[in-house]
Amino acid sequence: MILNVKQSPRKWRRIFVLAVLAAAEATAVAADRPKEAPTVQNDTGGSALFWSEPSDWATRDLYYGPGGKAHEPHGPFTFEKEDLNGSSPKFVVRDPDGVKWKVKLGLEARPETVATRLAWAAGYHANEDYFVRDMRVEGMPAHLHRGQRLIGPGGALHNVRLKREDEKKIGIWQWDRVDFARSRQWNGLRTLMALIDNWDLKDDNNSVYREDSQRVYMVSDLGASFGAAGKTFPINLAKDNLNSYTHSKFIRRIGPDTVDFQAPGRPTLICLMNPKAYFMRVHLEHLGRNVPRADAKWLGELLARLSPAQIQDAFRAAGYSPDEIQAFSRVLEKRIVMLTDL
Repeated sequence: MILNVKQSPRKWRRIFVLAVLAAAEATAVAADRPKEAPTVQNDTGGSALFWSEPSDWATRDLYYGPGGKAHEPHGPFTFEKEDLNGSSPKFVVRDPDGVKWKVKLGLEARPETVATRLAWAAGYHANEDYFVRDMRVEGMPAHLHRGQRLIGPGGALHNVRLKREDEKKIGIWQWDRVDFARSRQWNGLRTLMALIDNWDLKDDNNSVYREDSQRVYMVSDLGASFGAAGKTFPINLAKDNLNSYTHSKFIRRIGPDTVDFQAPGRPTLICLMNPKAYFMRVHLEHLGRNVPRADAKWLGELLARLSPAQIQDAFRAAGYSPDEIQAFSRVLEKRIVMLTDL
């Protein structure tokens, strides 16, 4: 290769950027797996649970969700340990009955509460999540690695998500290599992720739990939802953002037999400051592409059975204001109609 030293500075910058991108893409990995969570693959021990058709569409309670009112958390809560996994500040607490709860602070608390209810409403397994507007945790350490500014005097917390922790996690599952990949239910889950604009579809956000002799598969981190179709900067535009969710594109292309969704979308270019993470997310785009139209329509028809009041209950459970509940619900219902019209 012969370089012309008389090329303009602009051309040199372009060459430099292209070189950086090429080097980054060459070293990027398709998945970002956590070291502490093994991949559960082709495990023949017991049955595998991924989806089951609900039999109580008309009465399914989207306010209390999978855990119901019976499992609603109650204090006082005592600090157990900090959890440094993921991007959101989290820690584990224990209630008076000895039940452990994982507390998530920050932007993901509200959207994750809604998303788990919608996944459960569509027949997928989901964590027992509850949104708590105000709570107090006893025994909080003087300093946490993350989220310290969100903790008030005496362990006071506001607008948090509590996830019940009495299930035993045995590992993660991979989107493209799990046994039920390319099934109707798998395609339906991809459609659901696009419906709520969940762009954070890394494999390590998928969990496998052991319940007796059964393995339960679910997407266990749904917090990057109800915002933009891809990671943006600042991050508060990418999740739990009504304006972003309202104006983000849902369906990218409709073909004769397949449909492409916008989510998970490509991150904004400023995310190239971390090239490895950027190209990892670029590799996730295929999860929203080439979804069979019949399977996407199937998911839409399932959710179309929900009443407007049930959908609003999911947002009400997450502490949204009456105006926000109405606005988010309108966007979601419009997207469901788009699926049923495929």
